[in-house]
Amino acid sequence: HVPYGRTVSYGELAGLAGSPGAARAVGSAMARNPWPLIIPCHRVLAAGGRQGGYSGGCGLASKSWLLEWEQRHL
Repeated sequence: HVPYGRTVSYGELAGLAGSPGAARAVGSAMARNPWPLIIPCHRVLAAGGRQGGYSGGCGLASKSWLLEWEQRHL
C-alpha cells in the first residue's frame, strides 16, 4: 500500500513485496494494471524519482497531473 500523496520506486515496492531485485517485474505489473485509479500505480516511480511510464489516461501527462493533484490536496 502506497499512501495518498506519497510515492515509491519500483525497486522499493519490490522490496516491500518481499522480492528485492524484482523492480522490472513490478514495472511489468504496473503496465498491465487495468484499474489505474483503483490500484494507484501513478504513485510508483522509476529510480531517482523519474516518472517512468503510466498506462492510464493520457500516459505521463495523466501521471504528472495525478501526482501534482495529490500533493496539492494533502
